[in-house]
Amino acid sequence: MMRGYYGYGPHMTYFGGGFGIVGVVASILFWVAVFILIVMLVKSFAKHHDETDGEEGGEDTALQILRERYAKGEITKRQFTDMKKDLE
Repeated sequence: MMRGYYGYGPHMTYFGGGFGIVGVVASILFWVAVFILIVMLVKSFAKHHDETDGEEGGEDTALQILRERYAKGEITKRQFTDMKKDLE
């Protein structure tokens, strides 16, 4: 009589919550979907992060540094124009 109380018998609640193989498959599919969603979010964040790095880097940054050096007086106007031509 008390066998169902300890998790044995027709009222087992392991894995599928009492739904048998359907519950086990549903649980596995749920966790696979959660895992795929997390992976997609991480990839999306990484891609977005790489795109913003590209906007900050490259020629725009080089030209900005060149302008700052010219403004500080570290290079002459001739050096500035020569270096700017090289970058373009």
